Amino acid sequence: MSGAVEAKLAELGLTLPEVVPPLAAYQPAVRSGAYVFTAGQLPMVKGSLPVTGKVGAEVSAEQAKELAATCALNALAAVKSVAGDLDRIARVVKVVGFVASAPDFTGQPGVLNGASELLGAVLGDKGVHARSAVGVAVLPLDAPVEIEIQVELLPDA
Repeated sequence: MSGAVEAKLAELGLTLPEVVPPLAAYQPAVRSGAYVFTAGQLPMVKGSLPVTGKVGAEVSAEQAKELAATCALNALAAVKSVAGDLDRIARVVKVVGFVASAPDFTGQPGVLNGASELLGAVLGDKGVHARSAVGVAVLPLDAPVEIEIQVELLPDA
């Protein structure tokens, strides 16, 4: 049975996806003490990227913002895979986002607002976090955006 966080996702018209399988030799998420660290999450939907290319060239900033939200949803699925229940999230501590950018694109923070806004909508105050927005030349599979998150869990009952 899903908890309050997954009920909020449903209320927003979202469904927690299956965990995206790793593309190489790593785990989608690992737990260390009270923290869960996700690997970089691409905006995969049902096993493929809906769009590829550089933001500011083949991909608009608006499209990329939506893709960042998809990355955040995939990151929540990865967190659940090790935490067992998203209601165990005490808070999102940090979001790191990478935007494959055209040479003159400087709107990385706006793109990553897609992830930040989704986490806030789903988790409320627990979704407020520190963040880094980094422009890069290229990402795996020519993805436009990649997000990783770090969350703190509530103490074990």
